[in-house]
Amino acid sequence: MTVNDRAFLILHGWQNHRPATHWQHWLADRLSDLGHEVAYPQLPEPDDPDLERWLAELDALLGELEGRSITVLCHSLACLLWLHAVAREDVLPGRNIDRVLLIAPPSADVAHRNPEIAEFAPPPLTPARLAEAAAYTRVVGSDNDPYCPRGAATEYAEPLGLPADVIPGQAHLNPDAGYGDWPSLLDWCLEPSAETYEKAAVEGRG
Repeated sequence: MTVNDRAFLILHGWQNHRPATHWQHWLADRLSDLGHEVAYPQLPEPDDPDLERWLAELDALLGELEGRSITVLCHSLACLLWLHAVAREDVLPGRNIDRVLLIAPPSADVAHRNPEIAEFAPPPLTPARLAEAAAYTRVVGSDNDPYCPRGAATEYAEPLGLPADVIPGQAHLNPDAGYGDWPSLLDWCLEPSAETYEKAAVEGRG
């Protein structure tokens, strides 16, 4: 697979205005520097997001990347956005989604406790439905994320039958936890095939 065959979609979370200090910004720059097509949009009204508007934006973005093998990297609330897209009939069918990373997804309880994002609380899903949406989906989280107290592996990976990388002591995997650059994540993105990226772990910053 060549550079021109691949595209990356990077989706931010609640209250994220794409600061230059965030690993998503760093990753978008590194991938672009290597010649990859990267979409790293500012989603509408990040402080008071609307699920339907975000889903429409996701649908449009995937349409713009059509014809390429797409890697989707979601952080925080964007993970729940992705799960809602998977649960719908009208967003993902026919898309060529190669792989998805759900990084630091917030728990359902956290979503319900915050009125601004309550409608993003995860919908009912089955492992089979996730497998239809993308060739490969993986969860990455910490063991002390305040937005997912029970851990992303317990909340999401185990019930949905997904592989998980658990990074000890790294909270919400955001700039407050020191995640500006993230070399291990870049390395994972550059793995060329399922044979390699399924075996490569996403690790902490060191």
